[in-house]
Amino acid sequence: MWKCPKCERGFRNVNQNHFCGKIETIDEYISEQDEGKRETLQKVRECIRAAAPEAVEKIAWQMPAFWQGKNLVQFAAHKNHIGFYPGDLTLAPFADRLEGIDMSKGSIRFAYDKIDFELITHITAWRVKNI
Repeated sequence: MWKCPKCERGFRNVNQNHFCGKIETIDEYISEQDEGKRETLQKVRECIRAAAPEAVEKIAWQMPAFWQGKNLVQFAAHKNHIGFYPGDLTLAPFADRLEGIDMSKGSIRFAYDKIDFELITHITAWRVKNI
C-alpha cells in the first residue's frame, strides 16, 4: 500500500491521483491537476460557462460543478479521460454525436485527445433549457 506523503491517506496504487484536503473552488481543482491537463480542464470550464453564464460554480463531490437551481453539469479529470456528468436527463438528442464515445448512465468519458468541446457546450445549453 502506498501512502500519500502530504495527507498520509493509503492507496493501492503508487502515486494515486487524489486530493489532499478539501478543494473549495474550480480554480483550486484545476491547479491541483497534472500540468498537461490544466489547459484542457480550463477549456471545458469555459465551454460550460459560455452555455450557462448564470450558473454558479462550486465544488460538489470533490468535482467542479455548475449549479442553476439544481446541478447542471460536472466534470472531473481522470488518468485517461475527462469525465463529463450532465445529470439525470436523457442524452437522446445527442445520440448520434455520442456514438463511439465511452458512456454510462449519467457520465460521458472523453479521452484527452478526443474531447468534443462543442458537444460539451451544446449538452450544457440543453441542460439549462430542460431543468
